[in-house]
Amino acid sequence: MIVFIIIPLYNEAENIGRLVGETIQLTMELDKYQIEPIFVDDNSNDGTKEMLLQYRDELNFTLLQHEKNRGPGNAFGTGFEYIANKISIDDYVVTKEGDNTSRNEILKVMLERAVREGQDVILASPYAYGGDLGDTGIFRSILSHFANGFVKITLGIRGIHTMSSFYRLYKGSFIIKLQKRYGNRILERSGFESMVELLMKIIALGGRISEVPLELDTKNRVGKSKMKVIKTGLGYLSLWKDKSRWMSFLNV
Repeated sequence: MIVFIIIPLYNEAENIGRLVGETIQLTMELDKYQIEPIFVDDNSNDGTKEMLLQYRDELNFTLLQHEKNRGPGNAFGTGFEYIANKISIDDYVVTKEGDNTSRNEILKVMLERAVREGQDVILASPYAYGGDLGDTGIFRSILSHFANGFVKITLGIRGIHTMSSFYRLYKGSFIIKLQKRYGNRILERSGFESMVELLMKIIALGGRISEVPLELDTKNRVGKSKMKVIKTGLGYLSLWKDKSRWMSFLNV
């Protein structure tokens, strides 16, 4: 049983050492699974790729390279496309940040929940009871709250606390279902709003979604968030125009 972990990287050279170390630790703790890390370098210019390749002997991983910066949604799409011919229905897919804010111990809880309850998707939520945003900056916090409120009101998604978090666990069978309907890349949007796009598509295909509380571990992140507040906000606002097309498969 494989757990594919897709991690987009953009100018994360200073975070690579800890990220690799925690991934190695994860492979030891989840020894009943085959862990397959997939790093997607989104045309970093700070030596991220070179830093990562220094750990080839310590961690077995796949590195996918973009020739120009395309955004996190595009990076996740590249990861989904890569696993399309490798994934089986019994596998799992994890998406997470490359800046060390996604705590490993939460993944164990997500896997246990998926196995025990049979959910298709598990979201790690800083808004669920017991979660916390840590010392996330005020503008990013405002944007995150805006995204949640906008999605609930405008896009009609109810009963979910977090809409935009990267940190998610998917059953292999449901990723295959998404790929059959929406193509191997699954995602069309290239920015941070792609996570809401994916949530809409999950709901359109009747996915069973659960959440676990997440305390963001921002103290382990070196550097600032790569999210551009205005650009991301406009991306969220534009999602409504594709809603009918993405949701047209509801109950199909």
